[in-house]
Amino acid sequence: MIKNLIRYFKSIEFFKAFLVAIAMVIPVLLSIYFFDSFNIGFSFALGTIFCAPSDVPGSLKHKFYGILASIILSFFITLIIGYFSSYFFVSTFLLIILTFSISYISVFGFRASLVSLAGLIALVLSFANQSTELSVFEHSLYILLGGIWYLALTVLTQLALPSVQVDNLFVDLIEKTSKFIKIRGDLLVENEDRSSLLEKNFKLQVEINELHETIREVILEKRLSSGFSNRTRRQQLIFSKIIEIYELAISNTIDYDKFDELFKDHPEKVDEFKLLIFEISKRLNHISKVILNEEKLTFENNFKVLIKKIENHIEIYKVSIGLPESREGTIFLLNYKEYQEKQISNLVDIVRILDSYSRNDKIRAIKDVEQFLTPQDYDFKKLKANFSFKSPMFRHSLRLTLTMLIGFIIGSFIEMQQSYWILLTIVVIMRPSYGLTKERTKSRVIGTLIGAVIAAAIVLLTQNTIIYALIAAFSLIIGFSLVKQNYRNGAAFITVYVIFMYALIHPNILTVIEFRVFDTLIGSVLAYMGNYFFWPVWESKNIKESFSNSIEAFVVFLKEVDMFYHKKGEIPTTYGLARKEAFLQVGNLNAAYQRLIQEPKSKQQNLSTIYELMTIFNTYLSSLTSLGMYIRTNETSKVPEQFEIYVKYILSNLEKAKNILNNNDSIISLENKELDIATKDYEEYFNDLTTKRDKEIEEGVPITKEMRARLHETQLVSEQIKWLFNLSENLVKNVKKI
Repeated sequence: MIKNLIRYFKSIEFFKAFLVAIAMVIPVLLSIYFFDSFNIGFSFALGTIFCAPSDVPGSLKHKFYGILASIILSFFITLIIGYFSSYFFVSTFLLIILTFSISYISVFGFRASLVSLAGLIALVLSFANQSTELSVFEHSLYILLGGIWYLALTVLTQLALPSVQVDNLFVDLIEKTSKFIKIRGDLLVENEDRSSLLEKNFKLQVEINELHETIREVILEKRLSSGFSNRTRRQQLIFSKIIEIYELAISNTIDYDKFDELFKDHPEKVDEFKLLIFEISKRLNHISKVILNEEKLTFENNFKVLIKKIENHIEIYKVSIGLPESREGTIFLLNYKEYQEKQISNLVDIVRILDSYSRNDKIRAIKDVEQFLTPQDYDFKKLKANFSFKSPMFRHSLRLTLTMLIGFIIGSFIEMQQSYWILLTIVVIMRPSYGLTKERTKSRVIGTLIGAVIAAAIVLLTQNTIIYALIAAFSLIIGFSLVKQNYRNGAAFITVYVIFMYALIHPNILTVIEFRVFDTLIGSVLAYMGNYFFWPVWESKNIKESFSNSIEAFVVFLKEVDMFYHKKGEIPTTYGLARKEAFLQVGNLNAAYQRLIQEPKSKQQNLSTIYELMTIFNTYLSSLTSLGMYIRTNETSKVPEQFEIYVKYILSNLEKAKNILNNNDSIISLENKELDIATKDYEEYFNDLTTKRDKEIEEGVPITKEMRARLHETQLVSEQIKWLFNLSENLVKNVKKI
């Protein structure tokens, strides 16, 4: 409990919330002290609130421009609405135009969507300005200055404490990777229903891929701008090792049906691997705690003991089953053991880097670093390209605009204390996807009710304004820090903050609580109904695009693996980029699936087929990564002609599946004659090797390094390429159903 509390206070979310609170409180106190007025400080504080959504982890450059865009947008919106808010029809017209325009800039991506959110909050709160002490221009100017004040604080803290953001990002990534690996261990022993574990892995892959992108942006752009310092060197190498651990975990692909059949009478072989995987996961968690100074760096472990037990079990399995029957299972266990030993080697490397990174002078910079950064596309042509009902963001902008208009009319004609709370609720709840809107609606309502009950209970106990001010400040920090991690609890604390802030101005606090709850309920219902009825975008109809993009990435990645198998040598940049794109596209596909299963049952068309496709796509990525990993990390012989034939047929199937998804009629199928011959030749080649080895065993000849390598390569590569072909066949079969 205490450790979790300390971890929370060290988190980047708490750090940011504390910074926001400081940026809000200081101007208010200075305003009261020097000008005997609350209004100037309040305007400054609003400037801080408008910037806060854009302050998300990322490079300092992107963060700076994101916050600056929020400042400028907030200033002009406040100024425009301020001058026309007293004219109902003009302000209604401006609400429609501005809501659509501001929300529509989200087409430029994640950071742009946060700038959009800042602009929408500024739009709503512009209707709330009732100050008689400040003119509209003065109020807008102080908001501008408040934003600049917060931007300066953000830049200064990031320059002064550069490790806070990066360390927290690394800890988050390492812990999620650890969890991902642990689930892989659970999948080994679960032989009844693996679907729930696979879905957890799908979700984790989305989160891990997002963290990869953020960390790339932070440390690789820093490398480009400030050179290759020891700290940057350490961060890059640790990051590359974590990615390798994640890639290895994914590449440990298993045909679970075949796996269960092979080892159904030998569960002890599987249990030993599970213990080893759990130990790797545990050591990763230890590394995350070391980064946050929660534990001292140690590497006391029982890896050697576990590996020795696994080797003994493999030997017992080989002897008890006997050759040649045990050969397939033995080769599988040996290959799987080799993968886990590579994971252990990566862990040892990370420990070495953490222990004495300053002496790692031979660490090289990532080659062609700028190519691994996802470019920020702010081309205005994107606005035109998305101006259509086919675009989810265009529909969302229309949906939000109409819902805001309804909320504005209701708030204007029903007598309420703070009717803009309805609009604010709509803005913070409504998202492009139905599932996320539904989830946030539920959390917002429950959180508001909890906060209202807590506030009412405190009011009944005391009417001390000093206590109200302290509770408001405390709730502000806790609420902002929890919004991302737990929206319901964050909403509860923010409700407490808002209520007690108004309690300092309005003596009738129970009325404030009543209106806060009532307005939130109206806004929540409007947001939920709007997402359901106004031009909804159901994921079952849009997921085809994610399937198509993933297939395209698979095609490029397979071609790179094939090319590297022929050329060997240094791994080209194009290989790394193709692998990264495949991981990102499958991550996007997993995210689309998560949105799909949150939608109403009646809208989840072809769910069972889509789930089967999800499994195929993730398995395909695992198998292809495994093949590439083996070719990269082992000395391989000349590429057999049969391999090339399989690659040709796999690529043909991938193109066929993509054409079906895109409703393209030009689908060309290859005849199976060439493939049948290749399959037969592959089997004969492997049988010749095993026959030769069986004769050597009879003659008492120990296995040579060359023979072991040829057996492993032929068995693993042929099995993987055949499996990739079978997966591509199943892919074509299933996409036809949707």
